[in-house]
Amino acid sequence: MNFVGKVWKILVGIKDGLVLLFMLLFFVALFAILSARPNPGQVREGALLIDLDGIVVEEKSVLDPIETLLSGTAPVGEYRARDIVRALDAAASDDRIKAVVFDLTTFLGGGQVHLKDIGEAMDRVRKAKKPVLTYAVGYADDHMLLAAHASEVWLDPQGLAVISGPGGNRLYYAGLLEKLSVNARVYRVGAFKSAVEPYSRSSMSDEARQNLGGLYGAMWEEWQANVTKARPKLALARVTGDPLTWLQSSGGDLAQAAFSAGLVDKLGDRVQFGARVAELAGKDPWSNLPGTYASSELGAFLADARKDRPGKAIGVITIAGEIVDGDAGPGIAGGRRIADLLDEALDDDFAALVVRVDSPGGSATAAEEIRRAIQRHRDRKIPVAVSFGNVAASGGYWVATSSDRIFAEPDTITGSIGVFAVVPTFEQAAARLGVNADGYRTTPLSGQPDFIGGFSPEMDTLFQTSISGTYKDFITLVSKARRMPVDRVDSVAQGQVWDGGTARQKGLVDEFGGMDAALGWAAAKAGLKDGGWHAVYLGEQSENYDSLIRQLVSSQTARAPAVNNGDLFAIAAARSENLGARLARDAERLLGTRGVQAFCAECPPSSAPPPSPAKRPEGMLALLAWLTGG
Repeated sequence: MNFVGKVWKILVGIKDGLVLLFMLLFFVALFAILSARPNPGQVREGALLIDLDGIVVEEKSVLDPIETLLSGTAPVGEYRARDIVRALDAAASDDRIKAVVFDLTTFLGGGQVHLKDIGEAMDRVRKAKKPVLTYAVGYADDHMLLAAHASEVWLDPQGLAVISGPGGNRLYYAGLLEKLSVNARVYRVGAFKSAVEPYSRSSMSDEARQNLGGLYGAMWEEWQANVTKARPKLALARVTGDPLTWLQSSGGDLAQAAFSAGLVDKLGDRVQFGARVAELAGKDPWSNLPGTYASSELGAFLADARKDRPGKAIGVITIAGEIVDGDAGPGIAGGRRIADLLDEALDDDFAALVVRVDSPGGSATAAEEIRRAIQRHRDRKIPVAVSFGNVAASGGYWVATSSDRIFAEPDTITGSIGVFAVVPTFEQAAARLGVNADGYRTTPLSGQPDFIGGFSPEMDTLFQTSISGTYKDFITLVSKARRMPVDRVDSVAQGQVWDGGTARQKGLVDEFGGMDAALGWAAAKAGLKDGGWHAVYLGEQSENYDSLIRQLVSSQTARAPAVNNGDLFAIAAARSENLGARLARDAERLLGTRGVQAFCAECPPSSAPPPSPAKRPEGMLALLAWLTGG
């Protein structure tokens, strides 16, 4: 029996060893798959297909593979604007590419600056005598900002095109908070800093309405100028001025209405569109299915388009998304993470530094942490330029004060120089429930802040003094950076939000231009000649597992609903689905643990993806979201 037992233990040991070996081989194979990159060999002669099934962003957010797989929900696709521009510029001179195709069927939009940059790159492709075509089931404002630059704009006969212009409603919670007996204590500096108004008012203030009216008006003018220049025959005034008459003139046929107004060039389904592309770029040698054509996908083409990087390096740091304390990101601007990237780059001997900002701001302490890290590069006596993207407001402007030159676009949203904090207390709610607070205090601040018993006058004063001090620091930084008197800075600050053109007139921006202009200026200041430098994006990593995880989840779930994907009722349903996320964000901003905020909540909603369904509000956040129907 002892012999049999020993043999059995040996067999069990062998079995366990084999299990461990196979598990090891499995994870090695899985790692190899996750590490796979697009193969340049996949590029073939035909069309460059850019399927924008998601949003255009400055910086792609991190995809947590475990969380995503457990949630069972397909994440929103993200495409960096600079990658699309690089692909288009490469396609213009690549003999293998006969045409460029944009599939906008599930496109969810992007910032106005990003889309304008892509549109200009589309123009460069057309200038190289290569057609650019777009196809969608529906076109909205963002879609048209791209499609206007195409050679042929195709719309499904069952589709529609609607131009609504910027603007819309915000939600105000003062009435709800009163019913819940929640006291939202507001601390702010800036008559125009309306980020706190949803918690203290039931409607927009006159100051906020005036400021947003100017901002939206300027952005709308830029949008119209861009689209009408690209499509001069477009009857935009008829489409936007009297949409009811325009639609009725086509007898209810929304696709025909879009065609008659010049919004689109062709009406046809996906098969007809594919046949047209095949005429231009060639038939697909691997498939005889209707609507197919020879094409290469964006990822493979970008991998093939990589070039050697000559000359000296210019560092580029990206500050995208809300600025928060800690290591969050990419896609969110974690102050500690970005400061660490900048400090690690101090030893890289960069000839210059370019700071790319596409952020509405956020935590004032995190913004200051980033600004100080940028200043440490300036202390090395190298040129530092800042390039503003779609939004560089509040904390996004704060980080730019350690720079030699600021570049922006006319439709960049900037300014919002002001700070605020909102702190809820529940003394009224507690009293309604029969809960009272009492105790012994040795000083006026003993036991403060007291969220149940309420704040003492001294605590209130302390909070407001802190906000005022932070605002003073902010305008002092701007005054020093822009060489403007503090009182003049204060007159353009006060939380006011500006378009890039107005910001330049008021001295907050030096020059119009995008990333290329900022890089070119930095290179010239560093004494580098054309072709004698290259950009190095700090912290940029290849998202090896990203596309695989997206494919795994997408194969089990439907794609994220697109704003344009379907009829008017589907559009309304999709926007209704976003309401819950909007309510949750507002509740989190009120009840979440946050410090002093230099955040531009007045800015138009960004194109950031909605919060992951795996991360729902908890505790009081969940309660308020539930009470408001979220």
